[in-house]
Parts: sequence; C-alpha cells; structure tokens
Amino acid sequence: MAESQNIEYKESWRDEYLKWVCGFANAQGGKIYIGINDAGKVVGVKDSKKLMEDIPNKIQSGLGIIADVNKLTKDGLDYIEIKVEPSSYPVNYHGAYHYRSGSTRQQLQGSALTEFIREKTGYLWDAVPVDNICVDVLDRDSIEIFRREAVRKKRMTEEDLDFSNEELMDHLDLMVDGKLKRAAIMLFYRKPGRIITGCYVKIGKFGDGSDLQYQDTVEGSLFSIADRVIDLIYTKYLRAAITYEHDIRVETYPFPRAGVREAIYNALGHNNYASSIPIQIRIEDDAMYISNSCILPKNWTVETLMQPHKSKPFNPSIANVFYRAGYIEAWGRGIQKICEACRELGTPDPEYTILGDDLTVKFIALESAKVSETKNPKHQPDVLRDVLEDRIVIELQKDASLNQKELAERLKTSVPSIQRAMNSLKEKGRIIRKGGKRYGYWKLQ
Repeated sequence: MAESQNIEYKESWRDEYLKWVCGFANAQGGKIYIGINDAGKVVGVKDSKKLMEDIPNKIQSGLGIIADVNKLTKDGLDYIEIKVEPSSYPVNYHGAYHYRSGSTRQQLQGSALTEFIREKTGYLWDAVPVDNICVDVLDRDSIEIFRREAVRKKRMTEEDLDFSNEELMDHLDLMVDGKLKRAAIMLFYRKPGRIITGCYVKIGKFGDGSDLQYQDTVEGSLFSIADRVIDLIYTKYLRAAITYEHDIRVETYPFPRAGVREAIYNALGHNNYASSIPIQIRIEDDAMYISNSCILPKNWTVETLMQPHKSKPFNPSIANVFYRAGYIEAWGRGIQKICEACRELGTPDPEYTILGDDLTVKFIALESAKVSETKNPKHQPDVLRDVLEDRIVIELQKDASLNQKELAERLKTSVPSIQRAMNSLKEKGRIIRKGGKRYGYWKLQ
C-alpha cells in the first residue's frame, strides 16, 4: 500500500512525528506506520514494547488527544500502527497548527489558520473573549462617537442607548460570560494594538514609483480611527480644485469623499486583523489605493463583489456595531454606493483586485480636479486640530452663544474633541469666554 492522504510510513520513531499526528487530527484522520520504509516494506522497529508506552503518552501530553497505538508483526518483524481520528476541535503541537493535505504536511499560518479555526470551532475571530480588560477602561470618546452616530443616522434611538456603558456592550452582543469580546476591544479600546497587532491604518503620499513623500499612522480604537482618517486624508493629503459659480466658491476633490469613506469603513469592518497587517492607503496624483487583508466567503470572486450579493461579514460583531453607527450597510450595498459616488463625481467605477489574501480598491482621480502640491504640507502634525479650530471659529462667528455640545453636533464630532480644540484656542488667545455658562458668549480675538 502506497502513502496517501491517510497513510504515512516512517522507518523509525522521532518525536517530531507528532507534527504528522497533529496534521492527521486536524484533517480527515489517518494512520502512521512506524517500521515501514517509503516503498511500503516492513523493516521493523527496535524496542517495540517501549514505543508502545512512549508514543501514546507523548501524543496525549503533546497534543491533548488520544490515538489508538497498536503493535503489529509481519515476517517476524514488529512495527507500530498509530491510528488518528479526526478531531472536532483544532489541535496544535507546541503552538503550531499542522494539517494533512494530500500526502504532505502543512503548517497553517495567517489567513489559512484563521479560516481553519473558524471552520473547526464555529467561533468567529472577533467573538473570542479577552481577559483582563473591563468596560471601565474602554475609551469614552469612542463610545460617545458610537452613541452620537447611531442616533444621527437613525439606526438607534436615544431610548435604545439609555444604558450604562456595560449594559450597552451587553446589548450590542459584545460580551460573553462577563468578558469583552475582541470586537469590543477593537471598537472601543484606546490602544487595541497592545492586544491585536496591526490594528491601525497607514497612509502614504507617493510621487513616481516608490517616491514616498510623507506618511501617517492612525492608531486607536476603530471608532477613533474612523472618526479621524477621512478628515486627515481630505485636509492633509488632498487639495481641492477651486472654481466659482456666480461668485460662489466651489471646491472639487479628485476622489469622491462619500465613496472613499465607504471603502475605508468597509476595510475597517471586514479586515482580517488576525493577519497582523494594517490597512494601507496609498495616495498618488492619479489614483488612490485602499488595501486590507481579507478572507472572502468560499467561491467569492471580484465579480461576486461587483454584483448584487448578500452581506457575509468576516467580523460579524464588528460589522453589527458599524452598521448601527451608520458606517456600513447590512445588505451588501457598500460597493454599489461607492460606484454611485464615483459616477456622481464623474470618475470611472473603482477597480477591485484580489492578490492572495489582499483586497485592494483603486479610485481613479478626476482629471479636472487634480492639483499639484509640494512634498511636505504645512502644519503637518497638527493639521486636524488646526482645521477643527478654524471650523469652531467660523461657527462662533455665526453664533457666539453656542456651547460645546451644540458645536459638536454642528461639526459632527465628539464633545471631548471640541473641548481640546477650544482649550487650544483659548491658550492661543483666539477666543475669550464672557459671562457665565447659561447667558455667556464667546468673544473672538
């Protein structure tokens, strides 16, 4: 009998063959014969009695499974049969997961490992509970962003959100057995990168070829990233073409803001964070590329994505909360909305490509809106704060009695962000508070 998917021959025993046992257990099961050469001839083993004691113990202690180990004899030669049943849960050897495929053994890594564990356990990656992080240490700004957006987008009512933060996490199905799920850490923890490597977004402005002109790394909770990354792109990385219609200033950006926002939110919601690879955004004069690691449903292709399709999120818990915040759709309409935004601006539909485990969407720039710029934008580190401060000043010029909550609602940002910006404005002497909280106003300098 030749070696096959379920049969492996070894002339003598080595402890490293526990990897083969692991591979069979994770696949369809199989048999390993010790004392048979590659040609299928019995050559026998020495001290079969000791092996009959050692091998079962090493399998149980090293892999946590029980295998049927038998001593067989042919032509006066003893050899060992190790019968491995397929395991209903993932089996690892010293932390590594092996898998029998054909007549070879593979070590599962990256997205292949993620999908294997997902299929074996039915436990989705973002639903795994995390130890030692409680609701009290979650980022309040991120939770406030969610509450604000869920009401503003009419996906939830204020009554729906009239809970403590802990009750809110439970109602959003972000807790299991009193512990926060990975999804909760990703969505609301200030520094999820401490727990999950690669939880951030890289943005780079490129010239010709590999000419990286400047770059940023946006870190924080997914809600914090989502709240900042679009403004960062459209204030620091892109310039609008200026035209006038009946003396009214019109700004036109080369890429559709609504489409880019939808693509980035889709990447944040559906990224395979187990790969430890950050979402990457490459911006050129002619195109913008948004790339993320992904595991598409079986048999899905680029053509599937571009056609009407069901919503099958890779991170259902994250996707559910993003949907409730109005960040993504629940009907598989995200790409349709991106295409509509491109057509409204007058650019071609986005181009999607899949290379290995990477999904990339390419936006083509509107030719008439392309504006050249210098390599290093001014006020690079503080551009978002400066923009928010300017927007606050504009609103106070219209109504000097506005309070911080009202400013946050008008500018669609969080109250803490408004507080930080206004403290900066006061330090710079640009605004002064006159009168008390109830009847006072802001005086512009």
